[in-house]
Amino acid sequence: MPSRRGTGDGGGREAAPGGGDRVTGQQRAADADPQEALAARLRLVQEVSGRGVRALARDTGLSSSSLSRYLSGQTVPPWPAVISLCREVARDPRPLRPLWERAANPLPAPPRTSRQVQSSPLPAGQPRPPRNDLPRDVPDFTGREPELTAVLAAVRDSRVVAVDGMAGVGKTCLAVHAAHRLAPDHPDAQLYIDLHGFTEGREPLGPDPALRSLLSALDVPSERVPQGGVEQLAACWRSELARRRAVVVLDNAADAEQVRPLLPGAGPSVALVTSRNRLVGLDEVPPVSLAVLTPEESAELLARASGDPRGPDGRLARDPDAAAEVVRLCGRLPLALRLAAARLRHRPGWTVGILVERMAEEVTQVDTAIAMSVRQLDHDQRRLFRMLGLLPGATFDACAVAALTGTPLRGTWSMLENLLDAHLVEQPSAGRYRLHDLVRQHARRIGAERDSAAEQDRAVRRLLDYYVHAAATADAALPFPAAGRRPASGEPPADLPRFAGKNAAMDWYRTEYANLMAAFETAAAIGADTHVCELPRFMRAYFARRCGTTHLNVLFERSLDAARRLGDPGQLAEVQSDLGFARYNAGRLPEAEAAYAAAELLASRADDTGFAAELALRRGYLTWDQGRVEEPLAHFRRAGELYAAAGCPAGQAHATAYEAWAMLQLGHREDAARLARRALAVPHPDPAWPPSLTARITLGVALAQEAPDEAVAQLRAALAAAREDGHRNNEAWCLNCLGVALRQAGRHEEALASHREAFALLEELFEEHWRVRFLDAYAETCRLSGLPDEALRLHREALEAAPRLGNRHAEALAHEGIAAVLDATDPAAAAEHRSAGQAVRRALAGSGRAG
Repeated sequence: MPSRRGTGDGGGREAAPGGGDRVTGQQRAADADPQEALAARLRLVQEVSGRGVRALARDTGLSSSSLSRYLSGQTVPPWPAVISLCREVARDPRPLRPLWERAANPLPAPPRTSRQVQSSPLPAGQPRPPRNDLPRDVPDFTGREPELTAVLAAVRDSRVVAVDGMAGVGKTCLAVHAAHRLAPDHPDAQLYIDLHGFTEGREPLGPDPALRSLLSALDVPSERVPQGGVEQLAACWRSELARRRAVVVLDNAADAEQVRPLLPGAGPSVALVTSRNRLVGLDEVPPVSLAVLTPEESAELLARASGDPRGPDGRLARDPDAAAEVVRLCGRLPLALRLAAARLRHRPGWTVGILVERMAEEVTQVDTAIAMSVRQLDHDQRRLFRMLGLLPGATFDACAVAALTGTPLRGTWSMLENLLDAHLVEQPSAGRYRLHDLVRQHARRIGAERDSAAEQDRAVRRLLDYYVHAAATADAALPFPAAGRRPASGEPPADLPRFAGKNAAMDWYRTEYANLMAAFETAAAIGADTHVCELPRFMRAYFARRCGTTHLNVLFERSLDAARRLGDPGQLAEVQSDLGFARYNAGRLPEAEAAYAAAELLASRADDTGFAAELALRRGYLTWDQGRVEEPLAHFRRAGELYAAAGCPAGQAHATAYEAWAMLQLGHREDAARLARRALAVPHPDPAWPPSLTARITLGVALAQEAPDEAVAQLRAALAAAREDGHRNNEAWCLNCLGVALRQAGRHEEALASHREAFALLEELFEEHWRVRFLDAYAETCRLSGLPDEALRLHREALEAAPRLGNRHAEALAHEGIAAVLDATDPAAAAEHRSAGQAVRRALAGSGRAG
């Protein structure tokens, strides 16, 4: 049975909007760079419009500076901007979507596992590109030559460097600039993580989640990530880095203790650490301390960032005293200088003296620059800026901000673009925004002064509603049975993401993972118990498929406390069932059984057929893994009846497929084949849909003796689907069953090769409860292939593991397999093992009757 944890690629040439072959030679050359190719197509749109940049920006609701960046290829526009531009010339934007997707560079997100290594598989033989999470290098990087030289020298000599300095002095900018310089010599990965050592309103990121996020960024499957403490995680991290040439930026560290486990060990990888504090506890790490810029560097940065022309005609050159005063008021801090420069760039009618007058009204260096930038916003933009300080996550998109502020999406996106132009928000990738810590601090402070506590609370709850409903929408796009209940957390926001299929949904989960976890913590902190119950519920399939099970168990334990406070029996029953499923997937079978029993008791008071069906299906999985071979059949049949009564054909197909598999294990091949064909008759576009995969594998094994060619064809089709899906557990399952079918067809060498390939995969997954399920079949193939010693070794491995895992059926099979091997050489020992196997089966039969 497959793991219960469980987009098209626009590769062709796009025509310019409106049809016609308008692609010039220059544009064809730009096709190698999707960002430039997209800019070329947008320039054609402007040409068709017959309008200048300012007029087109005004008519589409964009700022002229943003539009200029889009047309020049400096920035990838958000998709709504592409739509707005195309609509202005009455052209269909959809042909540009594949090109936009290739040009956009979405942020990577934490935990993924080998169960789906990538959402869109690469063509055969094509290597995966190296991971690059670095923020973009600022185009106006100025000065810092001695410090940059010191950083690069420290990395060359010690492989680690710590950059420290006051807030806003440019530590991150220097570290990222250096990392981009180091990237060619460290091509395997370029990673960035914000440790939030000084982010107001959130705790610093602990070494445990930081290491898990970094290991995920290296595509280390969660099954290979230790479930123990920080020391084990750090050892795994160092081991992975030792095999790679990677550069890692550990930004915004609170202290030495936070960052020490994240440093590389032996090997060629390097790390750049930034902190406001000198990390004196890291004696082996050379420090580079940043002071403010020199007056000359400050003047140069102000000129470059403001776009002021060189020479005597520039505003800065015409009023050098006022320019020097701007530098003084900014404290020669790069952050403040860029904010002040943005005001000059967007106010061509201002003199530098006017800028000084506006800045002088404030009292601190960075606040001077931030407050002066905020004052240039209109009323709605200022309100939006204040509310950004309430966001619990790191990066965000316009949909989340629209929910937070209660404003329409298009207007929200336009306001965010204006804040981007004012340097009040940053854009690390297309469609994603973030706040510098000091800007976030300023937004929180003025929000607390000007917005009532009640208004802020309503905004936060709107955001929590958004994340619950968006997660529910993503969960509905995944191919797993669900009861179909709507979220009870508030009303659905006006603008929710839409998902074309499972890959798009999984991509959204990966991007929003940190925000969803931050939203969960916020909900727990403010007592939003319904959100605490529902957020993990609508992430369970993602967690089980990508993130492993440890964290999910913790979340559902906290959800259980929230459900008890709510006092809603239905909510409590569902949380108990979800907690049981999380514990089942973690191999904690007795605890899973207790949670299911509690859920069943609560559900008996409510008339919820869909929930009862889901619970029956889950109990079937559990009893199968407990080795109660006949009991799962009753659960799967019950689930099928309940899904049919609830009008859920997808759930019914799941139950039928698993009933077929259970029948096969009981030796009823014809019935198993009949049920498998019934499940396959339910149409579904995804060949890796769990019922289809389970049914195809069941049919292949059931037909192996009577129709070996069809059996192998069915199993190879299942294997291809599992590989395309990237689900390594299911791939191993298909390979092992293919080995069984090939053995029954007398093709022993091919069968052994298939088993060995399956177990090579399982070695990478570190999931013993999967391995013990497959050992009997592999061992039997070895015995019949004339390899008795290998068969005996495998059966004894199963006999050692099965009792520890609580799988009595595997224990009985191991005894019986050892007996079969020893019959010819040690009949007495064979008889003992056969007797022991019969005793286990009698005990299983007794427990089944007692249940």
